[in-house]
Amino acid sequence: MGPVLILLLIAVLANLALMTAVVAPTLLGRPSPFAASNELDEPPSIQEVSGLIARGATDFLDDGVPSAAYDRVVRIATWVFILSTATLVVVTGLWPGTQLGILALLAVAGAFLLVVHELLPDRFLGSTKFIVEGSAAITFVSLLIMLTGGHASPFFFAYPVIVAGAALVVSPAITLVIAAAASLGYLLGSLADVSGGDLSATDVAGIGFNLIALVLLSYVAMVIAREQRRSRDAAVRLSTVDSLTGLFNRAFFFAALEREVQRSARSGRGFCLLMMDLDGLKAINDRHGHFQGDRVLRRVGEIIRAGVRRIDVAARYGGDEFVVVLVRTKGEGARGVAEKVRARVEAIGRALGYPTGLVTVSIGVAEFAPEGGEREDVLVAADRALYRAKAAGRNQVAMGDQ
Repeated sequence: MGPVLILLLIAVLANLALMTAVVAPTLLGRPSPFAASNELDEPPSIQEVSGLIARGATDFLDDGVPSAAYDRVVRIATWVFILSTATLVVVTGLWPGTQLGILALLAVAGAFLLVVHELLPDRFLGSTKFIVEGSAAITFVSLLIMLTGGHASPFFFAYPVIVAGAALVVSPAITLVIAAAASLGYLLGSLADVSGGDLSATDVAGIGFNLIALVLLSYVAMVIAREQRRSRDAAVRLSTVDSLTGLFNRAFFFAALEREVQRSARSGRGFCLLMMDLDGLKAINDRHGHFQGDRVLRRVGEIIRAGVRRIDVAARYGGDEFVVVLVRTKGEGARGVAEKVRARVEAIGRALGYPTGLVTVSIGVAEFAPEGGEREDVLVAADRALYRAKAAGRNQVAMGDQ
């Protein structure tokens, strides 16, 4: 069994090295190589949209930290496992030769749980919390199996719990990695029975069947979790995206704007808000029907999406009004974006065969200053700028007060 013990030791050291690589940069004030960036370099994902709408931007966690519900379930399940196992070991007197080692291992697991879930701030580990917890859980269970009879240990059930829990919160690829690590941990823990003794054919078959069961459970958990995500994503998309234009709706816009205000306050970098209003939509509806009006709205939505970056947030504000949050953009840059949108909207009127000047857009531009600014300030400034653009003859871009 010497080589098996060596492999198990290597696996434990590898897990410790992984956790050190995750935690050490954070302790030194540097970004973890596994952590998601706090900057919004990609458009909001469906998960972000769900978090913004369901919880509001004030407590949305940028880097995907597990929700309070997930943390609560992990704490309860782990403490129940630790306390019930310790009670079972002491009361029954099983595994007398390794009892102290088992209790010491459970104490370390409890200390780990206290540090990760009680002492460290929620944002300390970020999305790497899954990596740390999964790695630690597999290591603890593998050592526990080794100390409680190896292949005869009753604690195999902990592996399926770990894998099924991972499938609910991480991607299928990471779930596969966790399932593979759990299978390897179980195999090493089963073969490294510290009580000694040879494995019979029945023992080998039992280990094999358990591994097959673990793989099948991993597959089932991933499929169920994937379908749940698809259903949730479809529901979130229906509740946050305007069906006519394909832009975000008003509810998502306000949540995203609040999020950007908070991000700006943290980083000290401002952003700009565009507020747009189609000038001739009512005339089109009256003369050509609402079907043609919807056609114009769809084309305007396409122009706005094509005219902004993926990190920006474009939304239909209501009726014939649109808004765009231009992330990390100064006033002059925002004015350039607004002018391009204005010119392209004017061009589609001619392309659709409407009289010149019938399909145009007026745009107000406001720049948000992070020094003590509020969400309402930039909204009011953009609205006033839009009013000035309308009053000046429409089909114009007006800048808000700086």
